[in-house]
Amino acid sequence: MSAISISELHPNIVQPKVVGIIIGKSDTRSFPDRKNVGMERFTFGFTIKDSPDFFINVTAWGNDGYINGLYGSFSIGDCVTIENPLVATKDPEKDDRFCPTTPTPYRLMVTEVHSQVNMCTDIDTTDSLLPLIHLPVKDSRDFYTLGDIVANGQSLEGSFINILAAAKSIGETKLFRTSDGRQGQRLEVKLFDDLVSSFPLICWDREAIHLIQTSVTKGTVLFLADTKITFDSFRKGMNASVNSKTIITVNPDTREASLLYSYAKEMVESGALEIDKSEDMPVESITDVYTVSQLKEKSQETVEIFFGITFSFISKLDLDSSVSKVIKTRCSRCKFQAPEGLQCCTNQLCPGRGQVFSANTGFDLLVDLTDHTGTLHACSLRSPVAEITFGCTTEEFTRLTDDERTAMKWKFLLERCKTYVKILPSTKTKSGVRAVVLACSLADPGEAKQHMLALLQQP
Repeated sequence: MSAISISELHPNIVQPKVVGIIIGKSDTRSFPDRKNVGMERFTFGFTIKDSPDFFINVTAWGNDGYINGLYGSFSIGDCVTIENPLVATKDPEKDDRFCPTTPTPYRLMVTEVHSQVNMCTDIDTTDSLLPLIHLPVKDSRDFYTLGDIVANGQSLEGSFINILAAAKSIGETKLFRTSDGRQGQRLEVKLFDDLVSSFPLICWDREAIHLIQTSVTKGTVLFLADTKITFDSFRKGMNASVNSKTIITVNPDTREASLLYSYAKEMVESGALEIDKSEDMPVESITDVYTVSQLKEKSQETVEIFFGITFSFISKLDLDSSVSKVIKTRCSRCKFQAPEGLQCCTNQLCPGRGQVFSANTGFDLLVDLTDHTGTLHACSLRSPVAEITFGCTTEEFTRLTDDERTAMKWKFLLERCKTYVKILPSTKTKSGVRAVVLACSLADPGEAKQHMLALLQQP
């Protein structure tokens, strides 16, 4: 029997067969079985799409073994064939409240006795369905920017909105126990766009977390349909969360997403995302001391930003290069480097385009930190940290002679320094790690010796 399209489904069809690509999936849940006291019924939902305009929600019901087995048999992005589901009319009050809003008046129900769900094995059908995963389920122009959300603030509390943004960082999955003993999970993603440098997105469902972890990297553009907006009283700001209504479209194939992708790509490659100071810890709060090799090892073990102190030598410090390589001008709005002598931002997606150019000029160089365990290459040292370190403003530096710059260089080069660093995972560097210097000064010999001895005594 040939498959019927979602747009043609109705309750009178006998033994329907539907083929589509999975675009959403919720966690399994259980309820007391009213017909069998002491027993439980299990369920989960998923959403399939077979054309640019049509998609439908599917609910699977059954015992523990059947539902958990079916849940694990496919993921978002897989193409499936559903045979003999029940075509039921939606209850607008319930279905669209807790499930993705669909364009069809029907929903499908799947049970072990009557239905089958299998992976689609027809290559031509699969190839025709795969591009649908990149088409948002809402109008591609119907979304809030992160700037819109921040500007509207608590007036959006509890609302469901669409968001177009790029991923800035992906945290680690945190496991916890609910009050009734079930295991839960939580993943936080930091989003950004051309107006806001960091905005939290919280994921609770296993499938959403799996999708983020397997398909999303720094700079990936996301269209998030029906995310819930809430006010985080602890952080004193708004955040978004993925819920049972949310459909996540990774790398959406839309004009708006393409523009944001170009901006995100340039931001990632320029390192401008890592200039953001909003997530830096106060230096006085950083107490953990590491060798260079320990910093590298920890960066391989975690995807999250962390902070530390290293007593190491500055083994590369090009203060005697041309001034243009030491002092740079960046757009104050998007952090892009402005070409020397050009008083405008060349970033086509800068939120300040068309406005009076606003820029920040300061020290902007890369240094190497070396100890007995190795070298941390290309650590970013920028103003105002560099000005405090060198005891010299950029204006004063430009007036120094070549000999004076060389003398300043040798005051720090190959000297042991106490350096506070922010460590960020990075796919752009050979070592897989980037470091930002938060503070640096010549080390007190006694303090350095004490910490080095402690590190050497560690197992």
